[in-house]
Amino acid sequence: MIALIVRELRQALAGGAAALPLVFFLLVATLFPFAVGPDGPLLARTGGGALWMAALLAALLPVDRLVAPDQSAGVLDQLALRGISDEAVALAKLAGHWLSFGPPLMLAALPASALLKLPADVLLRLEIGLLIGTPGLAALTLGVAALTASLRRAGALAGLLMLPLAVPLLIFGAGLVERGKDAGALQLLGAVSLLLVAGAPFVAGAAIRAARD
Repeated sequence: MIALIVRELRQALAGGAAALPLVFFLLVATLFPFAVGPDGPLLARTGGGALWMAALLAALLPVDRLVAPDQSAGVLDQLALRGISDEAVALAKLAGHWLSFGPPLMLAALPASALLKLPADVLLRLEIGLLIGTPGLAALTLGVAALTASLRRAGALAGLLMLPLAVPLLIFGAGLVERGKDAGALQLLGAVSLLLVAGAPFVAGAAIRAARD
C-alpha cells in the first residue's frame, strides 16, 4: 500500500502537474478582489466561500490522470494479476491524490487569506474546514475519475458529475467559515467528508472492474 501511495505521489509530482491546483487556487485568490472590489468587509465575508470553490475546482483539475492513464496502459490489470484488489488500488490513489493537493492548498490559504483580507479567526476556521473537507473532495474526484475513465471527453463529463455532488461540502465548508461558533457546520462537513472517503474506494474499485470486464 505504501509503495502504491508513493507511486501516485511521484506521478502527481512528475512534470509539475501537482503545481497546477496550487497555482489555480492562488489565481482565484488574486483575481477575486478585482471582481468584488477593495471593500475589506465584503472580501472578508465572501472570501471564504470563494476559496472553497477554488479548492473544489483545484481538486478536479487532475481528474484525467487519476485512473485513465493506468487503465489504458494496463497497469491496473497487472496489479489485479498480482492479487492487489481494485479497492486497495483506489484507496492508494485517494491517499496520493489528497497528499498532492490537500496540504499544499492549506499552505496556499495563508497568502490567499491575506489577499482577501480574512481575519485570523476566519483563516483558522478555513484551515480546519480544508483539513476536514479536502479528503472528501479527493474522494469525490477519484470516484468520478474511475466512472469516466473509459469515456471520451472525460474531463468535461467529470466536471458535470462532480460539481452537483460537491454542493454539500461547499455549503458546510463555507458555513463553517461564516459561522464559526456553530458546531453543526463542522460536524456535517466531517460527516459528509467521512462518508465520501469511506465509499470512494468501493465505487472506484467497482468502476475499474466493470471497465476491465
